[in-house]
Amino acid sequence: MHITSEPAILYLGTPVVLISTVNEDGSYNLAPMSSAFWLGWRCMLGLSAVSKTTHNLLRTRQCVLNLPSESEVTAVNRLARTTGSNPVPEVKVKRGYRYHKEKFALCGMTPVRSQTVDAPRALQCPIQLEAVIEATHPLAQMDESLRGRILVFEARVQRVHIEESLLAEGEPNRIDPDKWRPLIMSFQRFYGLTPQQLHESTLAKIPESAYRSPDVEKGRLTTSQHRSMTAPQSSEISAQKLITGTCPESQALVECAT
Repeated sequence: MHITSEPAILYLGTPVVLISTVNEDGSYNLAPMSSAFWLGWRCMLGLSAVSKTTHNLLRTRQCVLNLPSESEVTAVNRLARTTGSNPVPEVKVKRGYRYHKEKFALCGMTPVRSQTVDAPRALQCPIQLEAVIEATHPLAQMDESLRGRILVFEARVQRVHIEESLLAEGEPNRIDPDKWRPLIMSFQRFYGLTPQQLHESTLAKIPESAYRSPDVEKGRLTTSQHRSMTAPQSSEISAQKLITGTCPESQALVECAT
């Protein structure tokens, strides 16, 4: 029997991605996120407008999407509730985030040179995707209460690095799904392709209610009310406004990179 429900978040399970980017001073940032999906060699990334990763992507338009397996769960969890932004944005202060510049050292991963972008690859991740940002799309532009808080980046993968043991036998261009065990995040907790949780999650200590979106209330509208809603006259948000903080502060409504 189904019932009508209003979960604070709808993170129903996606692979964890560690996004590596280059900071203004040439150092490296490494941030976990799971609001990502792939279409061919394109990847859509949903990020808070106030995260360090977002600022780096807007400035450099380059990154590496490092995909950890189940084996890297402890390293990924060390990055939880840390940020490369200094000072720490207020919304993250309220959720217990702390500034940490040396993200690779913190989680015990090794940065290695990429072939097509300046951002480094994370050596310990079995899959590493060098990518450039092709487009940036503000999310929820029709809603004044959400406008400017989240950006969606369209990343185009330029080079793929795969641990050889994951490849199908005799097929260098195909990953064997029976060998690939991605680290999955579902409702802020870590899982693999098994029914058991793999590891206690630091991120899960943040209550789900902290991520509650105004979209929950909007979902209660009738069909006719939804159809009567119209877009604002202008939906443009410049990268400069996001970086300088002249847009509304993000409430980090996605499992955001930091």
